[in-house]
Amino acid sequence: MTQPAKTILRALAGETLPTPPIWMMRQAGRYLPEYRATRAQAGDFLSLCYNPDLAAEVTLQPIRRYGFDAAILFADILLLPQALGPELWFETGEGPRMATTTTMDQVKALKPTDAIHDTLSPVYETVRILARELPKETTLIGFAGAPWTVATYMIAGRGSKDQGAAHALKNTDRATFEALIDRITEATVEYLSAQVIAGAEVVKLFDSWAGSLKGKDFDDFAVKPAARIISAMKDRHPGLPIIAFPREAGDGYIGFAARTGADCVAIDNSVTPEWAAEHVQPGGCVQGNLAPEHMVTGGEALIRETRRVVDAFRKGPHIFNLGHGITPDANPDNVQLMIDTVRGA
Repeated sequence: MTQPAKTILRALAGETLPTPPIWMMRQAGRYLPEYRATRAQAGDFLSLCYNPDLAAEVTLQPIRRYGFDAAILFADILLLPQALGPELWFETGEGPRMATTTTMDQVKALKPTDAIHDTLSPVYETVRILARELPKETTLIGFAGAPWTVATYMIAGRGSKDQGAAHALKNTDRATFEALIDRITEATVEYLSAQVIAGAEVVKLFDSWAGSLKGKDFDDFAVKPAARIISAMKDRHPGLPIIAFPREAGDGYIGFAARTGADCVAIDNSVTPEWAAEHVQPGGCVQGNLAPEHMVTGGEALIRETRRVVDAFRKGPHIFNLGHGITPDANPDNVQLMIDTVRGA
């Protein structure tokens, strides 16, 4: 008798399960005291990302504590652009800063794609450790930032509310902008492929700023790069399940799986689960979409909204998750309450 496949893999293959599998974006993070202790041991955020033993440890911490159905590699979407050459650093209390890439000469000066592995090899070692150490029922998810989102940081040198610098370059120097998107797209395929070779069973593409792309720009810079990456990954790794997260895409969620080849579309909480069940889930597995603030406030509202999400997606393949990453002010007890509610619903 063969072992049943892991629950996340079953959902990604299109199976409707009686209890949805569950994991949580940023589940290894600052809301956990054990994470804060390990980060202090590492010294700073980037040192933690590039220390395979410690990065594996923080990836494993929420699995030990909560028994999530998946672990997601602990890393950062900006490690890939850093591997292409631009300097990256973190300002305490403010977040990432990066040397900007805004001219064709700077795009051409980026390192060749096959050179990224020199910088990123510790990340692959983290994946190898996790592939050995995770419980046999836990799925290992690798990830990368989607090209548009990575480009917004490379162009502005930091995160911004409106991605104004990236939109400006896109609108005034399309050739440079498209060349940068192409470079990121090629590098992302190599990066994700190396994660799969190291042991990742699923990969996820985070397009955190997809919602600021409108009309044809959404097609050109959210849909098409994702489709290129997913097609290349499926060619290299037949059967590999891929989750796409075009955050705040709104109506752009509809048909996103079909247009890109993704096996699952993760949705944020700016759309209701009922809307997504009607418009997105017919295209395949949906991941989401409890509002992260419930991890802070807890109580009856958390239980009620968790049940609402489970009920809305009950008729099709669903992976339970938040609509965005858990925040540092979340209460770890509320995470347990959410899990208990999902598994008891």
